[in-house]
Amino acid sequence: MLRLSTSAGYALVLVAISSHFTSQLSAEEYLSGIKWGKPPIVKPGDRCGDAPADATVLFNGKDLSNWTNGDRWTIEEGVIVSGKGAMTSHEEFGDCQLHIEWSTPTEIVGSGQGRGNSGVFMMGIYEIQVLDSYENETYADGQAGSIYKQTPPMVNVTRPPGEWNVYDIFWTTPKFKEDGSLESPAYVTLVHNGVLLLNHFALLGDTPFHRPPQYNKHPDQGPISLQDHGNPLRFRNIWARPLVPVSREQVREPFLRDGDKETPIKK
Repeated sequence: MLRLSTSAGYALVLVAISSHFTSQLSAEEYLSGIKWGKPPIVKPGDRCGDAPADATVLFNGKDLSNWTNGDRWTIEEGVIVSGKGAMTSHEEFGDCQLHIEWSTPTEIVGSGQGRGNSGVFMMGIYEIQVLDSYENETYADGQAGSIYKQTPPMVNVTRPPGEWNVYDIFWTTPKFKEDGSLESPAYVTLVHNGVLLLNHFALLGDTPFHRPPQYNKHPDQGPISLQDHGNPLRFRNIWARPLVPVSREQVREPFLRDGDKETPIKK
């Protein structure tokens, strides 16, 4: 059996690596034929969770002038305390990223759906459940991070009562045909306290309590609504930004390039 010294073994490894990269450099290069737009530069927030430069700040810790029915909710020490009736943003959004932080009451009152209950309604229609789900049993598709009555979250990462929870919601609006029928459903990705709960989930329709979900044609943009469920929840640091894909133009068919030689890729 042939045995190599350690130095000889290293030398063989280096030769193999060198050969690999040499072959990579001399290989054909795939080119898509797409002319991409230049991604815009957006200044991020100074701290993680702060609004980036292209976001609409819906609550700045000072007033509720950006909300309908805000006069029936209150601000205490720079945070919103839920009041009477839903509070709905004046601003409307289509595909968007929504950041919102919420906290359930420190004093535990009630159980199940009666404990720290609220909701974030995308487009004023589709509910992402807000609930004190810390050591609080309820039906799975009604706990924090669920799409109400449609799907549970993959995990429960709700913090104890009184502590702050963070939702980062990535929303794709449903699309409708001219006759009102559904062309493509709404999709949502939800990150709760830094943990992925929903991964591009396709909604079955709206999220009522009393009937199955259904879609009804509506505009491409809608407001953000916060639910009043009779529990004194707190909210802060609410902002949303549009999700705009990078522009693209297929200027030619995909091809392989090897030096000056170009070979079209046949479909």
